[in-house]
Parts: sequence; structure tokens; C-alpha cells
Amino acid sequence: MRRGEVWIGNLNPNRGAETAKIRPVLIIQADFLTHQGHATVVVLPLTTQARPAMEPLRVTVPARDRLRETCQVIPEQPRTLDRTRLADGPLTILTAQEMAKVERALLAVLGLFK
Repeated sequence: MRRGEVWIGNLNPNRGAETAKIRPVLIIQADFLTHQGHATVVVLPLTTQARPAMEPLRVTVPARDRLRETCQVIPEQPRTLDRTRLADGPLTILTAQEMAKVERALLAVLGLFK
């Protein structure tokens, strides 16, 4: 499991407007934390409900490898999941360009974009 990989994650149960379901998630946690054996992993959910109007906040990831449908990364919904909630992966790995877009979007969501 590495930063930039897309895995299947179980986001159930959710509350209110939180993203739910079993769905692809992007690993965004730093690799050094993951490799130290932390029990949790920070992820961003993906949705197949692509909304072009949400770009550049949401980054589109075309279907490829084992990711069967085009998806958008949802940077406004970061989650910390127990590793046991990650079922299958990696489905694909984001390119450096895609990860750079995700990082910019996440910084903007967190109010850290300069």
C-alpha cells in the first residue's frame, strides 16, 4: 500500500452528508507512516458521478488498469480508515501529474493553498 494508489475501501457506516458505500479510495497518507505499520490510513474517496463543473477541485481519473470506470477524487471528504476497511488494491496508481492536481485541491480544501 503506497501513496497514490487506488484501493477499494469500505466507508460504511456514514453520518449525514459523509461519503459512504464500498468504493475506490485514493491513499494520500505519507508512505513513511504506512510503512511504519500504522493501523489507520488517510484516504480520499472517489466517485463515478463525475461532475465537470467541480474541476479543478475534483480530479478526474480515467478508467484504466483495474479501475473499471472513470472517477473523480473527492478532496473535500478526507477520511481516516482502519486498514481492515481496505479490501482490494491497488486498482491503479495515479500519475505524478494527477497527484499534483490532487495535492493542490487538498491544500485548497484545507485552506493551505498559497
